[in-house]
Amino acid sequence: MIIEEASFSDIPQLCDLLSVLFAQEHEFQPDRDKQRAALNLLVCNPQRGRVFVLRDGEAVLGMVSVQALVSTARGGDVLLLEDLVVRPARRDRGYGSALLEHVTDFARRGGYSRITLLADTVNTDAQRFYCRHGFFVSDMIPYRLLF
Repeated sequence: MIIEEASFSDIPQLCDLLSVLFAQEHEFQPDRDKQRAALNLLVCNPQRGRVFVLRDGEAVLGMVSVQALVSTARGGDVLLLEDLVVRPARRDRGYGSALLEHVTDFARRGGYSRITLLADTVNTDAQRFYCRHGFFVSDMIPYRLLF
């Protein structure tokens, strides 16, 4: 098993993983065309963000994506962790932890001063997972305006 940056050829498998993730979230719905377009933006433009994959040969077992932002509060670059998912048949083997640790190492090495993420309020497993890795609940409340 290795963790590395995703390539353009990984996008179909990444869309499969995002379908799994979005099927379990209340606010989002799987849409392969939208997921493919967004993944193209990230994979082909690393200055906007990165997608890392956990690979076993040609099979992508899990993924995590982050996007770069500038925080005026932190005085520089920060990351938004957008997607972390492992294939259901491969869960409970430490793969999600390995992906998250890879991202936190990437952030530290890259000089990012914060990683922010959103978790579903009903997904207590995800909340416990992130807390085990040092994340904490922010006092900030997310709001959205959709177009």
